[in-house]
Amino acid sequence: MSHWQQREGGGWFAIWLIRTIALRLGRTVARLLLYPIALYFFLRRADERAASRAYLSRVLHRPVTQRDVFHHIHMFAATLLDRLFFLARGERDFDVDVEGLAELDRCIDAGRGVLLIGSHQGSFEALRALGARRPEVPLRVVLDKQKTPALTAVLEALAPDVGAAVIDASRGGASVALAMAEGAAEGAMVALLADRGHRNEAVRRVPFLGTPAPFPVGPWLLASALKVPVILCMGIYLGGNRYRLIFEAFSEGIDIPRAQRAAVLDDVIARYASRLEHYARVHPFNWFNFYDFWQETGPADEPAAVHVPRHSDA
Repeated sequence: MSHWQQREGGGWFAIWLIRTIALRLGRTVARLLLYPIALYFFLRRADERAASRAYLSRVLHRPVTQRDVFHHIHMFAATLLDRLFFLARGERDFDVDVEGLAELDRCIDAGRGVLLIGSHQGSFEALRALGARRPEVPLRVVLDKQKTPALTAVLEALAPDVGAAVIDASRGGASVALAMAEGAAEGAMVALLADRGHRNEAVRRVPFLGTPAPFPVGPWLLASALKVPVILCMGIYLGGNRYRLIFEAFSEGIDIPRAQRAAVLDDVIARYASRLEHYARVHPFNWFNFYDFWQETGPADEPAAVHVPRHSDA
């Protein structure tokens, strides 16, 4: 299975029910319900169990137990639940430690816009904590609204202003690239994920946890077109109500000359993968790509058209 592309688990009713329980009874009660929910998916989703085990065997350096796999799935469920609270209440329910904020402030204050590149590591929604710290700086997130329509609808109902600021990746490459460029021109933070390719998307294979793995080229071609500073960002979940939001300078501006495109892409993506590997080893249960990541195949180099990376929920 090349991507975690199953239907939205539970559909509209299940998501509405979880939202209602969470916001009316509180995070403590909702978190108790995560155990039977995570157990259900642990028992029913063999492909995800296998993908989790394959990944954990690379980072734990010991035999992987069923308990490890269940904990991995439960951590993912916990971060999904917390998305509701980040959107509905900001960071008031959480203890969010921020690293590298001075570097981000430096780039923001230059007025050129900033490209934040993350991964399916921890919670990208923890970026919402920046709203209270830099409320004057808009945050535009590239998100495929069509991939999880039920969850997207619930989240937009909780935070209509956030929904309006989303750059919908399903609109197509040219439209998304233009929206990103407009956001950067306004001095906004534009955020996307860069560790998951999609079917028919161009990839480059670079070392990752011991074996070459495919990473999409789209984020880096977009970064090259935008010509703005690039900062890596990770919203690491530390358990309980604790998150660590990490900002790490990556480049003052990506430049990918056509004549050396393959070599430069390999270098840039390898640096990105190296930082992902670092955080995966430090926080192994935070990486949430539940599919056969290393066996995925794709074209050897990028096609003429740029495929827009999509921020999905899984």
